[in-house]
Amino acid sequence: MEVLKVDRPVAVSGLANVPFPLSDPAETEALLARCPVAAETPLVEAEAIAVEAGVAQVWVKDERRRMGLGSFKALGAAHVIARHGAQARDRTYVTASAGNHGLSVAAGAAAFGARAVVYIAQTVPDTFAERLEEQGAEVRRVGETYEAAMAAAEMEATAQGWHLLSDASWEGYSEDPLRVMEGYLALMAEAVRQMPTVPSHVFLQAGVGGLAAACAALARAAWGDAPRIVVVEPEAAPCLRDSIVSGRAMTVQGAVSIMGRLDCKVPSLIALKGLARDADAYVLISEEEAQVGAGTAMVAGLGSTPSGAAGLSALLALDDTGREALALTAESCVLCILSEGLEG
Repeated sequence: MEVLKVDRPVAVSGLANVPFPLSDPAETEALLARCPVAAETPLVEAEAIAVEAGVAQVWVKDERRRMGLGSFKALGAAHVIARHGAQARDRTYVTASAGNHGLSVAAGAAAFGARAVVYIAQTVPDTFAERLEEQGAEVRRVGETYEAAMAAAEMEATAQGWHLLSDASWEGYSEDPLRVMEGYLALMAEAVRQMPTVPSHVFLQAGVGGLAAACAALARAAWGDAPRIVVVEPEAAPCLRDSIVSGRAMTVQGAVSIMGRLDCKVPSLIALKGLARDADAYVLISEEEAQVGAGTAMVAGLGSTPSGAAGLSALLALDDTGREALALTAESCVLCILSEGLEG
């Protein structure tokens, strides 16, 4: 495990034309109020994990049953397609997915009479491809990484005139990812209302960074500087941490991680800009730490994947040096997000 404490805001070059994450959930919640399958997900007090972690309280925002799709991603791409409304009909949406973003694209497209094409890497399990197909998506496998799949999706969107709908942003592409992240605000708005007290720490797992940046932006809007916001990444894919250290967006190299939904080697520029402003620390966890944390969560009744439980895993794996760096004590109140169910 590695822990990097930073002084906010961190200067990152090359982001002048990139928007900050949005922080007002009102429009998203109004749209969700009209959706028949939308409902709040629970906030659960995980007493056994608090004891294991040596803190006063651990609260877990449980996204495993979000809108029947099994993860927070249900709030993202489907939210964008819903905003397109009647214009979405007969449109083809194309994306790449390392996990649940593709399900949200597929479900949103199906709901509005559109077509979905989802590119996935060869390393993505067959069970996930089957779930995409069950939602009506056409699945195409290409390359060994999420980044290779995204490159193929972008190329096909240009060639076919399809609508590229990514949850990552890059130079010249920000409008849809910004709205995807806006959808994620709904879960954090619920957590703010559900929390009995302002947390001292918020642990947010990150791949390209969309979830972490959206939640961090709303946490700052609601709670100001009170919580320490901790971003958790795999040791194999520290694209946000390395970008913060370097002061510019970095592409990283590394082995394939068991934290498949977090195994992203290139940061979303919107997320990077937001986290450079809002995050207090970055924690990298090993494959073993992710497995142990997910197992502990399972025993506590919070079964998830190593990706979905990564925030909890980081909390549980901290040694005395890490705890001191994060000012984590026996009196701390921690908020984590369980971002997906066991199916991933």
